Amino acid sequence: MTQSNSETSKLWTPANKVTLARILLIPLFVVAILSPWPQWLFPENAFILQAKGIIAALIFVFISCTDAVDGYLARSRNEVTNLGKFMDPLADKILVAAALLALIELQVLPSWVALVILAREFIISGVRMMAAADGVVIAASWYGKIKTVTQIIAVVLFLIKDSPLLTGIDPGFAKALYIISWLAMFVALFFTIVSMIDYLYKSRSLFTGKPVVAHHVASNYKVDAPSDAELAVMAEQVLQTAKDAGKTLGTAESCTGGYIAQCLTAIPGSSECFKGAVVSYVNAVKTSVLGVSSQTIKKHTEVSEEAACEMARGVRYQLRCDVGVSVTGVAGPGGGTEEHPVGTVFLGVSTDSETRAIECHFPGDRDEVRRQAVMKALDLLMQGAQGLQPEESEQVPKSADEATSLAE
Repeated sequence: MTQSNSETSKLWTPANKVTLARILLIPLFVVAILSPWPQWLFPENAFILQAKGIIAALIFVFISCTDAVDGYLARSRNEVTNLGKFMDPLADKILVAAALLALIELQVLPSWVALVILAREFIISGVRMMAAADGVVIAASWYGKIKTVTQIIAVVLFLIKDSPLLTGIDPGFAKALYIISWLAMFVALFFTIVSMIDYLYKSRSLFTGKPVVAHHVASNYKVDAPSDAELAVMAEQVLQTAKDAGKTLGTAESCTGGYIAQCLTAIPGSSECFKGAVVSYVNAVKTSVLGVSSQTIKKHTEVSEEAACEMARGVRYQLRCDVGVSVTGVAGPGGGTEEHPVGTVFLGVSTDSETRAIECHFPGDRDEVRRQAVMKALDLLMQGAQGLQPEESEQVPKSADEATSLAE
């Protein structure tokens, strides 16, 4: 295979082909809902004439479902590409915009509804561009997922609510379908606005000049490095907390080299909630496996809040776990810089609601730095399993007893 063919195959992955197909199918949906194709092709078939809206709705649902397919292919095959990141949200926006404009054209939906939904997309797209320019990752929330689902449901209901096949069943059914359609649309509008407010709140620091992705915590922990026994006690508490909460865990480790996973898997029964670890000791693994942006590493280096956040999100994404924790830093004895001296460690924690990172400065030699980093990572796993996020004032437990008191 030539280099050109190899690059093309990497670009046009199965996931990207599905996304492209989704875009190319959108004109089919528009034709199905707006054109008088039943009269052209089946002028004598009363059933198809009356089922036009339902057929268009089925096409819309089919196109919408391909979004889950390309996402699954990209993740399962580890083929997340920049082209896919560009096309996937673009396809979704074009599909929703096409449906809304078609409904307006048919005088089924007032234009102000489409204006609210499309304005939200323009605003969020602009914020994402600002965040990307700063190398910032803003975690998506469940509000956005609900927004997408409710919009699809509302659009489908509006596509079928005037279908003669349904309205002809019973006048009462037709009225009920009309009311349900509008209730669904109002729910979709509610989550459209709420998800926008949530996203703007999370990205507020973009407008104030403060860091967005993480709480920047620079602390010099003058404590003794935890022993193996203390780490074992903390690991057992983390696993028990995760089991009680029904949460699964995963780790992305750089300077700790799998040390966190070793502590967790040493506990019998850890497989009930600990899914695994990615030891991303070199940048190539961080980018290819965990999805850390090469621009992030170039702009901020691999020892940074931004890299820690992307590592935590990446391992949670790859392992399909509820809580992902990452560690990247300079354990020593060499490798330190004026900006990041030996002992500088960034730890990230990612849940379905938020992704954050903290900066720590641990004293001691290489082993002591690594042990303190492992203890802190276990503490973050504990917080993530409990649904908590790291605060500005962090403490590193000096011992297993103190770890217990902090967890409580």
